Amino acid sequence: MDLASKLIKLREERGLSQYEVADRLGIKRPRYNAWEQGIAKPRADMINKLAEFFEVNPNYLLGFEPSSIPSWATHKDIRDFKKMLEEDAPVMFDGVPIEGEARQRVIDVLTGLFWEAKEMNKKTYGRKKNKDGVSEDNKE
Repeated sequence: MDLASKLIKLREERGLSQYEVADRLGIKRPRYNAWEQGIAKPRADMINKLAEFFEVNPNYLLGFEPSSIPSWATHKDIRDFKKMLEEDAPVMFDGVPIEGEARQRVIDVLTGLFWEAKEMNKKTYGRKKNKDGVSEDNKE
């Protein structure tokens, strides 16, 4: 389920109109409507506001289901991953934006490659410890 579908589902479960949600978020309805239509994506700060408003985890809205994050991933790893995917740049192929299901498939492949590369990097270089013997990966 993509972000647009999740927003519609969450809004309808609460019996709210687009106007009501937009008003409570402090934005105009056309902007919120564009998110539900999949025409635009909210910025990272607005993802957090949406998550707080709908009382869900931002990871849920962004499509990071708990099973897609490896058990060995640290908070820093997850932060890096979110930062990579929260970029508002369109996914492009030959200068043409990839939309809808094809875009989600590209993101799914990138997700797998990201976690694979992170895991290989940790195996190759290990986890660095600071002078107190604490793993640097566990720092925020």
